[in-house]
Amino acid sequence: MQQPVVLKSNKYGINLILNDHMEFKELLQCIIDKFKESEGFFKNAKMAISFEGRKLTQEEEFEIVEAITENSSVQIICILDNDQLKEELVRQKIEQFEEEQAGRTGEFYKGTLRSGQVLDCETSVVVIGDVNPGAKVISKGNIVILGALKGNAYAGANGNMQAFVAALDMDPVQIKIGDVIGRSADKTAKDRKKKKQPVEPIEPQVAIVKDGNIYIEPITKGLLNSI
Repeated sequence: MQQPVVLKSNKYGINLILNDHMEFKELLQCIIDKFKESEGFFKNAKMAISFEGRKLTQEEEFEIVEAITENSSVQIICILDNDQLKEELVRQKIEQFEEEQAGRTGEFYKGTLRSGQVLDCETSVVVIGDVNPGAKVISKGNIVILGALKGNAYAGANGNMQAFVAALDMDPVQIKIGDVIGRSADKTAKDRKKKKQPVEPIEPQVAIVKDGNIYIEPITKGLLNSI
């Protein structure tokens, strides 16, 4: 047999799904019993309430609210009708979608970062230029350098170990991904000047975390699919 009263909690409060055939006084007692059973879950909660499954008069709605507050510690702050409920749920879905989309987008920075400059981003970032020694890029997401990375890069600053750092010319002082730090061998200014005239073409590379260490590898289609 279908339950006379079903409680469904959500972000804004609770929705009561009520039997449409039961006598109201009997139904009211079922509501009281239901809230008494759920006292441990809803203890001292302040919430909005809505009704579904049964057409109620305003007096009946007020009587239900009064019965709930008198027989439990729940405080009903307002009553929502079905249209308000639908509007609230739609608003929540839109906000959730916007939050998810915001997490997928990234920022662009055009120009060279020079010594002492710090670029700090909440999302993934693409730098169209070089990151010179003494400069730093920090991102909660991924970092892509369309140029030379010769300074510091810190990806996954919120602890994301799946983040990566990619650069057309990978020659960093330090890379950090999540909580893992990787440093390049100490190089003199003379060494770096030699790097400006490479014997072999520069190969785009990506830094990722594997087995608790940072590895820098050539960018391949297979590697991109894996990250």
